[in-house]
Amino acid sequence: MIFEDVGAFADALPALQGIAGLDLGTVTIGVAVSDTFLSVATPLETVKRRKFTLDAARLAEIVSQRRIGGLVLGLPRNMDGSEGPRCQSTRAFARNLSRAPGLDIPLTFWDERLSTVAAERALLEADTSRKRRAEVIDHVAAGYILQGVLDRMRIIRDKAEG
Repeated sequence: MIFEDVGAFADALPALQGIAGLDLGTVTIGVAVSDTFLSVATPLETVKRRKFTLDAARLAEIVSQRRIGGLVLGLPRNMDGSEGPRCQSTRAFARNLSRAPGLDIPLTFWDERLSTVAAERALLEADTSRKRRAEVIDHVAAGYILQGVLDRMRIIRDKAEG
C-alpha cells in the first residue's frame, strides 16, 4: 500500500523490521537500508536498471534478505516544490512495485531535492576519487533520503510520547 503521509506509513510498518530507501534514476536505483530500530540509514548498493521485472525481483531479494518492512522512494520534486514528469514516473514505478511479487509492503515518498548534492558533497569531503564517487553516489543519496524519513519518524514518535 502506498502512503502519502509519513506518519501513516510509520503506523503501517511491522515491528522490528528495517526500511529501505530508494533513489530512483533512469539508469540505476540507489538502495539504502535502516536498522530494525529505525534510527540509522546505511547505503547498501546500486542496482543497474534493466527491465522492471528484473529490477523488482532484485528489490524483492533485498527486502527478503534484510527483513525490510517498508520502502521509501525519493520523490524528485522541482525546486519550487511542484511535481514534474520525473515525479510522475516515480509514482508509476511505486504503483508497479506495490503489485510486484514479494513487495506487498508499505511504501511512501520523501522529497529528495538536493539529496544527490548532499551525497556528492559528503563524498568530496571524504576525498573520494571521481571514479569511486560515480560508483556509490546513488546509494549514498538513497541513504540521505532514508535518513530524512527516519528522522521525521523519530520526531513523530517523540511528539506522540511527549
